[in-house]
Amino acid sequence: MAQVTARLPDDLVAVLDEAARRLGRSRAELIRKALEYYLDDVEDLRLALERLQDPDDPVLDWEEVRRDLLERD
Repeated sequence: MAQVTARLPDDLVAVLDEAARRLGRSRAELIRKALEYYLDDVEDLRLALERLQDPDDPVLDWEEVRRDLLERD
């Protein structure tokens, strides 16, 4: 496993240490998990933007969808 060094503001380290203490985890575990979540979110956003820019991907009209759902009752 590679080791990475980063400089963080003191107030962020204080929050990190408090969260680690409360959760019974190490700083490294919390940072690793936070990065995983962040990178997953970034990838989700990238895919969403890619789909929004796809001219072949149909865009649903909310009013039309709503009408169709209400007509089913």
